Amino acid sequence: MVTVSSLQAEEQRRIVAACFARTGLTVEQLWLRYFALGGDVSEVELEAFLQGLLPLPRIQRDMVAHAVNERLDEIAGARRAPYSRETNDDIRPRGPLAALVELLDGAHRVPPERLPEVIAAAGRALDLRIAVYLADYDQHRLIPFPEQPPGRVPLSIENTTAGQAYRNAGTTLAEDSTGQRLWATLLDGDERVGVLEVEAGADTDLNDPALRTQCHWLASLSGHLIAAAMRYGDGLDVTRRSRRRDPTAELLWQHLPPLTAATRDVVVAGGVEPAYDVRSVTFDYALSETTAWLAIFDAGRDTTSAGLMVSAALAAYRSARREGHGLHGQESAVDKALSAQFGAGARVRGTLAEVDLARGGLRHLEAGGEAPLVLGSDPGPATVDSAPRSPFGAGTPGRVSTTRLRPGDFLALHTEGLSEARSADGARFSLAECLDANAGHVPPEIARRVLQAAKSHCHNTFAGDVGLLLAHWPGTP
Repeated sequence: MVTVSSLQAEEQRRIVAACFARTGLTVEQLWLRYFALGGDVSEVELEAFLQGLLPLPRIQRDMVAHAVNERLDEIAGARRAPYSRETNDDIRPRGPLAALVELLDGAHRVPPERLPEVIAAAGRALDLRIAVYLADYDQHRLIPFPEQPPGRVPLSIENTTAGQAYRNAGTTLAEDSTGQRLWATLLDGDERVGVLEVEAGADTDLNDPALRTQCHWLASLSGHLIAAAMRYGDGLDVTRRSRRRDPTAELLWQHLPPLTAATRDVVVAGGVEPAYDVRSVTFDYALSETTAWLAIFDAGRDTTSAGLMVSAALAAYRSARREGHGLHGQESAVDKALSAQFGAGARVRGTLAEVDLARGGLRHLEAGGEAPLVLGSDPGPATVDSAPRSPFGAGTPGRVSTTRLRPGDFLALHTEGLSEARSADGARFSLAECLDANAGHVPPEIARRVLQAAKSHCHNTFAGDVGLLLAHWPGTP
């Protein structure tokens, strides 16, 4: 390999152009290789550089050289293009591709608690310093991973720049006397996991749109890896906990789907309370190209074996749904499972729903549960018409009600614990007003804000467990 010390830029360009001529590549093919390495000049600018009409910064010249050399490595015996760095310098490519390779390679078979180190190493490929903060289960604070450099403290989701990025599920730039700092939301698909704190050297502008896009990519992939790692280890999950979770709550949390998910045609988001002591509430959903299936169940907080009964209802519902049964088939499966496992007196309240994503048709069945709310262009949410039957377990078939959603509508399924949350003077929590007040936020933030508001209203002393499941239907494009 030929590496030239203190090589002048023009001399390097001349040799790179000569080597390119031997690759057999077109300028377009070379540009595609260069772009994959993180290069950010256009194909026209690259051609101008090769012809000596346009100078490029050193790092861009080296990426062009590396793209040429990747091709020359495929041609035995071909002389390679020179880099501008010293012989003993690191000549690996920098930029997004290098960060991606660092992240994927480093995450292979790594223990979950070591993932923040892997993410930090990927950031160094972009010449960035990165730290990981995870959202706690109360969604009050962002907790720094403990193995990172000291000095970091938990940050409020409500009133910090990091929290602003989390609330908006995006990136936010902060500037103070210590310099710039970028906060990027860790996303597992559309579910918020936490944030990345991104710092750079004095010569790097974190306001650069291209760099911010790269940080968004890194945060999204890191979020996927963190969520996957939490399924086979406890090291990251423990960081998110502010106190002990009792066994029933542990069981119900393990049965919950991701709190946020989305397709092109629908976004769903939900949550349960009390986060560390939920005993009787769960929800579920499934999304396809044509349909969103939604369900929420409540066995009653004071019911004996409530956690087991609501888990059985959830399992029966999922099994029937996956076998292709409609609402009546799902209803029957839940009734039979409860009767078979807990006897004739077992009762679980709930709501089942289907949304036709092409037309907005809503079909729903209430079994002792709360009627769904719809929030749309009209002032305030409206309760949809329904024909409630006895709770699941009673074996009494219900009637499926129908309505039509309009583009942009929000559908809310919830348990009685939310609508019956009361303040010290006995005033009920107004779910409809709270949904209306927060309608401008992204769906997971609406769910978070509603649950936080309900906790504040009743001073975190719910009479019954709370479940909330939102679905936003933007309408057919």
